[in-house]
Amino acid sequence: MHNPYYSRTDTTHLNVSNAEWKKILPADLYAVAREQATERAFTGKYWDADTKGTYYCAVCGNKLFRSDAKFASSCGWPSFFEADRPNSVIYKEDNSYGMQRIEVECARCNSHLGHIFDDGPPPTGKRFCMNSVSLDFEPDGH
Repeated sequence: MHNPYYSRTDTTHLNVSNAEWKKILPADLYAVAREQATERAFTGKYWDADTKGTYYCAVCGNKLFRSDAKFASSCGWPSFFEADRPNSVIYKEDNSYGMQRIEVECARCNSHLGHIFDDGPPPTGKRFCMNSVSLDFEPDGH
């Protein structure tokens, strides 16, 4: 189904109900983005991808990460040491499953992307551990 909210240029915050998202998004993307599910490790299409380009939110098109910030973390999910723009993502406390974690959401549509950890490489020391299904990728030069 067509997603009328998807744009790689519009940064206006979206306020769309989960009922509306459920009509538009594929089931696997809805489960992760709107219900905080997690794809299984080593199954997503970007966990070991090394093509140069830009990663966008698969729900709304918000620009999130550049491939230059991606690194091989061996955790089974695509990992980045920094977001493309400081305001492209937001952070929320997540105490689910008896763990204390920091959830990463798209700042435009508030969709769940993954979590951030303090075991990444320099210069930030951060590891944005993202779900492939939550990301769209555009190779450079396209």
